[in-house]
Amino acid sequence: QVQLVESGGGLVQAGGSLRLSCAASGRTVSSYAMGWFRQAPGKERAFVAGIRWSGGSTSYADSVKGRFTISRDNAKNTVYMQMNSLKPEDTAIYYCVAGIAGAYTYWGQGTQVTVSS
Repeated sequence: QVQLVESGGGLVQAGGSLRLSCAASGRTVSSYAMGWFRQAPGKERAFVAGIRWSGGSTSYADSVKGRFTISRDNAKNTVYMQMNSLKPEDTAIYYCVAGIAGAYTYWGQGTQVTVSS
């Protein structure tokens, strides 16, 4: 079993930045793909960014390309997402995931990100 705990969410003005962290415990996640999804009010959960176990391959939703950067530190069992140039439409609950890319098994509880205009 893997437990994922997100942190770093909060309230920020449009154009600002936040850095989300996701700490994994229970077992090592170094062999798993990891990523972030988000769910905005009234919408379905959507993929935001993903990173392979080696950290050498990343993918992003079109809506965040060029603004968000995902990274990981396998030694710390942690994945990060730097979010810059935030927009009000980025407001959502952000979930950390781990598992096989495209079929993530483990989900965190989520952290709220609110971007004010």
